[in-house]
Amino acid sequence: MSIIEIDHVSMHFNMSKEKVGSLKEYMIKFLKRQLMFEDFTALDNITLTIESGDVFGIVGLNGSGKSTLLKIISGILKPTTGTVRVVGSIAPLIELGAGFDLDLTARENIFLNGSVLGFSRELMREKFEEIVDFSELREFIDVPMKNFSSGMIARIGFAIATITRPEILIVDEILAVGDFHFQKKCEERISQLMAGGTTVIIVSHTLAQIRRLCRHVMWLEKGKVRMIGTTKEVCDAYEQE
Repeated sequence: MSIIEIDHVSMHFNMSKEKVGSLKEYMIKFLKRQLMFEDFTALDNITLTIESGDVFGIVGLNGSGKSTLLKIISGILKPTTGTVRVVGSIAPLIELGAGFDLDLTARENIFLNGSVLGFSRELMREKFEEIVDFSELREFIDVPMKNFSSGMIARIGFAIATITRPEILIVDEILAVGDFHFQKKCEERISQLMAGGTTVIIVSHTLAQIRRLCRHVMWLEKGKVRMIGTTKEVCDAYEQE
């Protein structure tokens, strides 16, 4: 059964063609309608079906549209054209720090981010120790997160998003931060979710990771689908480029 259906999706952005030296200059040009823009196509006519329980990887160079596609699937962005159908709850791990107030402590942010993800305060109290243990950041739990490294933020974010079994887990390069030990823990947690039937979508520049975790892969190139197939087929072709 398909859990995600993407039908002829394109995403366009208006990019400024000129350099503006200050916000004041920008506003003056904007009000006088003197700003010049050009169309940038981030995604071009993407059609894709992901089956329930699949572990689906997306590969491609920087700027190929991978993160834009994940944001469209997550509902963060609305496509310029085309439709997206998603069945089930989504736990998106897309942007480090999203859903956090970095002026607050890690303890406060656990409850804040849990609320953003739709978890009740009671559930967060129940799972609090599990989250802290998984992140391995107990000694920093009352430190403002503005003092955290990106890897530490990723630990907290991943621990929160995976305390329950979401129907769809979306991971964008978050496994690339942190040390090898924590990456292995994340992969083990993903494997547990997979065993429970969670559909997982992973964007990673680490092909070894894609090969280990994914069953099917899509290769994006300059916003277009270059190839969709089994992990071995697509990764072998991608490595030969």
